[in-house]
Amino acid sequence: MPMQRARPRARRSRYHVSYRLTRSVPAIVAAFVLLAVIVTATLTYKRIDDFLTSTTGRHFNPIGEVVQAVEPAPGTIAYKLKHGQQVNVLLLGRGGYENDAPYLTDSIMAVTIDPASNKVSMVSIPRDLVVRMNLQDNPSRIWINKINAAYEVPYVSIICCVASQYSGHDAGGLAAEHEVGKVTGLTFDRYIAVDFVAFRDMVNALGGVDVCLSTNLDDYSYPNYHNGYMPIHFKAGCQHLNGEQALEVARSRHAVQPQQASDFGRARRQQDIMQAIKQRATTINGFSKAPQLLSALQQNITTDMSLSDMRAIYDWGKNLPDTSIIRTALTAPSGAGDGNLLDSYNCGMGPSVSQLCADDPSFAMIHRYIASLLIDPAVLAEKAPVQIANGANNFPGLDGRVTSMFDPTGLQMADPVGHGAVPQSVILDYSNGQFPLTAKWLANFFGAGVVAATPTNPAPAGGQQTYGLVVVIGHDFARRWLGG
Repeated sequence: MPMQRARPRARRSRYHVSYRLTRSVPAIVAAFVLLAVIVTATLTYKRIDDFLTSTTGRHFNPIGEVVQAVEPAPGTIAYKLKHGQQVNVLLLGRGGYENDAPYLTDSIMAVTIDPASNKVSMVSIPRDLVVRMNLQDNPSRIWINKINAAYEVPYVSIICCVASQYSGHDAGGLAAEHEVGKVTGLTFDRYIAVDFVAFRDMVNALGGVDVCLSTNLDDYSYPNYHNGYMPIHFKAGCQHLNGEQALEVARSRHAVQPQQASDFGRARRQQDIMQAIKQRATTINGFSKAPQLLSALQQNITTDMSLSDMRAIYDWGKNLPDTSIIRTALTAPSGAGDGNLLDSYNCGMGPSVSQLCADDPSFAMIHRYIASLLIDPAVLAEKAPVQIANGANNFPGLDGRVTSMFDPTGLQMADPVGHGAVPQSVILDYSNGQFPLTAKWLANFFGAGVVAATPTNPAPAGGQQTYGLVVVIGHDFARRWLGG
């Protein structure tokens, strides 16, 4: 019998490294919502009422909050979490009055909390992603723009005839939910929008935060507060940042270093800062600063969350283990070696505009990916070695994109390889059925059959593993990736 190839030691691939984000408790808890929960135990009724009225447009109802805590109403976040239903929250970071475009959202993150699997996913959406918005009273009217403009639509005269549902206190949040929902396939339960002032003042109120950078961060085109630019410089490694410095690290878009300049690098920094805020806020010293934190947030945060929503999320996630957090981003390939479901070209904004475009204009592949992030723990427990082989020769690099997509999910991904052209995708099972749940999961995602394989039959491609499971991507999957 032919000898199997020796199984190599654990790899350190560029895909694995670029997606190994610092983990935390749920990001939705990690920053702004948690702070609102903290103050309920430390501040007076009047102070809490002022905060809720300013941020949510509704007064504090202590009796109603008690009722919701005992038996939450159907459809509320507390009810969903209690009954094992998924909760989706949209996090938005916008410029605010210090910025020349106060309503554009620089940071967009879709968070899914799944009590059934006891997991949370966070997906960062790049601000430059181009979408065909339908926010006007005639839904057939389409306005092509970057997704970061959705929150802005109800507040400025950028387009006419905005639909009536996008009005009032939560107009921008609802508009952003609609457009981000089209991209992600998620229906959002609530949103939170925070501006730069609240972000900076909150970090300062906490006494600063500790953040670690994987490389230097040098940006010579960082926007100043006078419609111009200034250089910023941060060294690799861990450092203590004040509010303004934390904002600079979060906002930088034109770093010299490819790892920091990519969309994924920017998303990683923003998520790491949120983790640092959570760590400071939940210390004894952080709790003692609740009044200062409340003042920092009150005038510069907007949300449709109730106090019971905030408390339910906190109670559910406060003891969630680090390994239950999936953190990723939609990105385009760059010099940093990352990239998945987006590309950079002119998809409607004009040749001179920086823009990102979904490879699948219908967003169906993005929907499929986001819906697949929270993999059943029983599948992951098999620890099946998985490799992607690219048999779609009309799509070079697809193997790397798919590998980088699934690295953060917990699947045991090996470095991808090329393969001879195949029309239909197939899962080669070299394990003699040792990993049935993983094989079934892969077959479902790729729309492929599972075939028993030996180290010599079918003949492996160069560099291909002959153990575990190998997904040979065919032209059929490449067509679906492109929306065909």
